[in-house]
Amino acid sequence: MRCLADCPTNALEEGYVLKAPLCISYLTIEHRGPIAYELRPKMGNWIFGCDVCQEVCPWNEKFGRPREDLIEELFPSLPELLRLDDAEFRTRFRHSAMSRPKRRGLLRNVAIALGNSGNPEAIASLCTALSDPEPLVRGHAAWALGRFTEREARIALERQISHEEEVWVREEVLHALDASLSGM
Repeated sequence: MRCLADCPTNALEEGYVLKAPLCISYLTIEHRGPIAYELRPKMGNWIFGCDVCQEVCPWNEKFGRPREDLIEELFPSLPELLRLDDAEFRTRFRHSAMSRPKRRGLLRNVAIALGNSGNPEAIASLCTALSDPEPLVRGHAAWALGRFTEREARIALERQISHEEEVWVREEVLHALDASLSGM
């Protein structure tokens, strides 16, 4: 029953039924569009899958902890990932499952994780992501910046609203500006 209790988004319910649209693994790998506002904070720092249900399952104890030589692959630098252009993304993830969400999906997830981090050092990377060619990345970077109260984040959002042409991204920026004013 720990999987039901520990699922960050309550994607599992009695009878071990999975509500896929709430599952972080589904959202970060298969979902192609914007992540719902109410789910973003629940995603924590997950950028590709979740597997909390697998980690707490007593049947999986025999598999133990990840090998030390895989730590960098399992826990990459998020600001570094957010800077990947198309060519760098294809080179780095060409032969891995990380290519499934495509660059825009992975960077959307990274922006959410950085917004959830509470670490002001993420602001510079998120400000840069406001210039990304993908609206999905720009919109989630705006949301993430709205999670910070630092002046630098607010200035970047105000600057973005003055020239953003994509309607959905403008809405994200306005929502983020409201969130930053209210302290989330």
